Amino acid sequence: MNFWKSAALGLATAAVAALSVTSQAMAEKRHKIYLSMSYIGNDWQAEAANMLKAMAASKEYADKVDLKVQVAGPNAQKQIQQINAMVQAGAEAIIVYPISPTALNEAVKNACAKGVTIVAYDGVIEEPCAYNVHIDQAEWGKVTARWLADKLGGKGNIVMITGVSGTSVDTLRNKAAREVFAKYPDIKVVAEANGMWSQAVARTELAKIVATHSWDTLNGLWMQVGCYTANSMQLEAGVADDKVLPCAGEGSNGHRVQMLPKDTQAAGSNGTYKPLGAPSISASSQAYPGAYAFKIAMEVLAKKKVEKTTLLSPGAVTNDKVKLCQTGSWEEMKAGCNTFQPEIIPNPGWYASIFSPDLPQVGLNAALTGTPEE
Repeated sequence: MNFWKSAALGLATAAVAALSVTSQAMAEKRHKIYLSMSYIGNDWQAEAANMLKAMAASKEYADKVDLKVQVAGPNAQKQIQQINAMVQAGAEAIIVYPISPTALNEAVKNACAKGVTIVAYDGVIEEPCAYNVHIDQAEWGKVTARWLADKLGGKGNIVMITGVSGTSVDTLRNKAAREVFAKYPDIKVVAEANGMWSQAVARTELAKIVATHSWDTLNGLWMQVGCYTANSMQLEAGVADDKVLPCAGEGSNGHRVQMLPKDTQAAGSNGTYKPLGAPSISASSQAYPGAYAFKIAMEVLAKKKVEKTTLLSPGAVTNDKVKLCQTGSWEEMKAGCNTFQPEIIPNPGWYASIFSPDLPQVGLNAALTGTPEE
């Protein structure tokens, strides 16, 4: 009996050891992927990170990836140091939201030389070895500025609220918009401020401007983020619903709800988070470029041929194109809805542009919680 017990114990021990070796081998086969984020001070950044995490957790990739996330903040030197440390730690791919198109170039070049795949999303990295996934930000600036100029009949006083200085997104948008406005000698940019892509900062900066330029002296607004805030501030100041200024801006859900016809039944709408028929164009940095960058990184690691640059449309939505989602399902978004019921998305600053037909792994839950669609 002792012999058989010993034999059985030996077999069990061997089985456990084999299972441990197998588990270790599986872990070793996982690709070590890092997400390097710089600025994270708005809803878009949180959604983009959530959607990337959802991709990594999806059935297609969960057993293939070990994802780690680090945040540098708006500090190029810290992001450089983190990227260097990721390379030293054995990163196979680094997905980057870059603070600058050029500041990271040397660190990225060194990473590439050591066989690390670098994919930037939304912002651009100019080092040639990097892959880039981003919205056509120059087109964003042009299409929003043209809409506003046309809406004003080519004349009027406007305010510009810009984004995070130094990023390629902010630079390209501002340059393109100013080039459009320069073609209209009767359009005057009477005030400008940096809104940091934050509803709260946009409110603070716009309040300072309105203290000098009252609402009735302004004719239009160009706001990288903040049309919801600007509309709300006007209502709070006693401006009638049908007198809010034309506003060209981003894709926050609050903005798009306000764009809906005033008689639209929007569940959960209240206060200023309600349909107004506000004259607007809502172009957006889609929230999924990080997820798309993850997909590209995995394709590169799988030795697939991938273009160095993936350019995405800003997906501009005007009043006649805004469409309310009733449930927010992937199928409903595929059918064309682009705005969510306030009861589904209580935060009006949340970004509504989350759908890509190329990314079936991610949808509403991915953007909200990092949970894959499956």
